Amino acid sequence: MTLLCERVGSLRRLGSTYVDLYLIHWPVPTLGNETWRVMVQLYQESKVRAIGVSNYDIQDLKELLENFDIAPMVNQVEFHPFLYQQNLVEFCEKNRIQVEAYSPLTRGELTHPKLSKIAKKYGKTSAQILILWSLQHGLIAVPKSIHEERIRENCEIFDFQLKPEDMELLDSLNENLRTVFLN
Repeated sequence: MTLLCERVGSLRRLGSTYVDLYLIHWPVPTLGNETWRVMVQLYQESKVRAIGVSNYDIQDLKELLENFDIAPMVNQVEFHPFLYQQNLVEFCEKNRIQVEAYSPLTRGELTHPKLSKIAKKYGKTSAQILILWSLQHGLIAVPKSIHEERIRENCEIFDFQLKPEDMELLDSLNENLRTVFLN
């Protein structure tokens, strides 16, 4: 109920009648269904255009799918070649949940020899290769930078495609490496 009361004040402070995307940041076992119920209500009231989750694994998503008619529209997770969560992506695709990759640049860990070799092959930066790799997997990629030249560079990826063999090589780099939340 607290979330329902706060939404009016939050929208007023934003100077808007709605938000485009509203996410649950982390699955909390004791609050998951209650929180999702509020999210669905906000969506049905057109206070949000899309609702989703962040850091949910397959089991967390299954729980929502079993208990609600409206599924998350987005699952925002850490995703890059060193944390290639293929099963999660396939599950989300099957259930029409868009995966959004945060930290697609591995927090700046861009010097892996195989990644560097692919970047050189295309005349691009390692960051550009990582962003395009995510996009070619059908994900939304959210790279972070405060530097104008890097932001501009991150957008200069639509003039080439990674070849299947390069996608496979990048896919094979999975180490289950989490750069954000360590278990």
